Amino acid sequence: MVFAWHEAAVLLGADAVPVSRGGVFSPLMPDRPGGMALAAVLAGEGRGFRIGGSGDLEAGFGSFEALTGGSLGAPRRVVRSQESWLASFAVNAGVFGIGPGVAVAVLGRLSHSLALYGAMEGLCLGASVHLLDGVRVDAQARALASRGVRVLYATPAQVFGIMAAGVALPLLRHVLIGGAALDAGLRARLMELAPQAAVSVFYGAAEASFVALGGDGVSVGQPYPGVSLRLVDAAGRVGDEGEIWVQSPYLFERYAGADHGAALWEGGWLSLGEVGRMTPAGLVLRGRAGRMVTVADRNVFPEEIERFMAALPGVSRVAVVPRPDAVRGSVLVAHVMGEPATEAAILAALRAELGAMIAPRALIWRRDWPELPSGKTDLGALSWR
Repeated sequence: MVFAWHEAAVLLGADAVPVSRGGVFSPLMPDRPGGMALAAVLAGEGRGFRIGGSGDLEAGFGSFEALTGGSLGAPRRVVRSQESWLASFAVNAGVFGIGPGVAVAVLGRLSHSLALYGAMEGLCLGASVHLLDGVRVDAQARALASRGVRVLYATPAQVFGIMAAGVALPLLRHVLIGGAALDAGLRARLMELAPQAAVSVFYGAAEASFVALGGDGVSVGQPYPGVSLRLVDAAGRVGDEGEIWVQSPYLFERYAGADHGAALWEGGWLSLGEVGRMTPAGLVLRGRAGRMVTVADRNVFPEEIERFMAALPGVSRVAVVPRPDAVRGSVLVAHVMGEPATEAAILAALRAELGAMIAPRALIWRRDWPELPSGKTDLGALSWR
């Protein structure tokens, strides 16, 4: 099974002009213009391809390369079978009603695997796919409304921009959020402007595709259909908390290029180095093992602090980074966008929740926010400021 245009599919760019199916195959395409890139790679009828990135293509027939959207460094290239995405397309056709007559939109560049996934899924299932990359967020919001988009793939940062435009979206029915958690305030604003939309936050990665679905802001939801999870603690015991291992039909094959990546394979199970715990409400992420720091002899996951801070009044974006400390091993500092007048209240809430030893020692208020091409925070840039 390979990617192919569905006979009912329609592809439109930000200018609302339909893209011709008569593309000439090219295995390597820049991610702009996105419509031309998709038409070119689909003309290959199963041949390997990559949109965006650099380096020689390593994907053969029936495979393709996607790019990771990690928070540190350049994106990695992952090789996966086209069938691995087609398997989840079939699931989403039933869960979200994606198919002929349904308008689907993606907001980001196709070098971001979330946007590529949403666009390719829509074309393979016969939807009307709208590529809204490259225009201002107010124009994106108006396009969502005027074109009757019913399914939207987006990151929380992209949703924030759309909500800031203040355009009502009464026809929107499903918003699929990937890349990070959706805080309560942003979710509430989304419900105001799109009251008929079901918001589905999912946890996944370019290497694993969907892992869990249905997050409520605390958990990332239950395992996605077809996914098995295994949580392994430091002693190698399987239980309710530990490193997350995944087994599913949606996993990647290998990394491409010289970067061997962070994923680990063991007997058909894949780990991306994430630590979590299973609760009745679903899988709760603690953070990536690679970001864990020691503060006063305690293991601390900055992601947990970020999720707490994101729910506080006055915080629109946050990233917590460590600084070396001779006494405590590390101390934490929080980079924040939002309302500086709330600083005293934020610091008080952090000390009350975490204690004076663990709470970030200072807030650094920013007017800009360094991002990777995926839209995620560039932690490497923040760490040096």
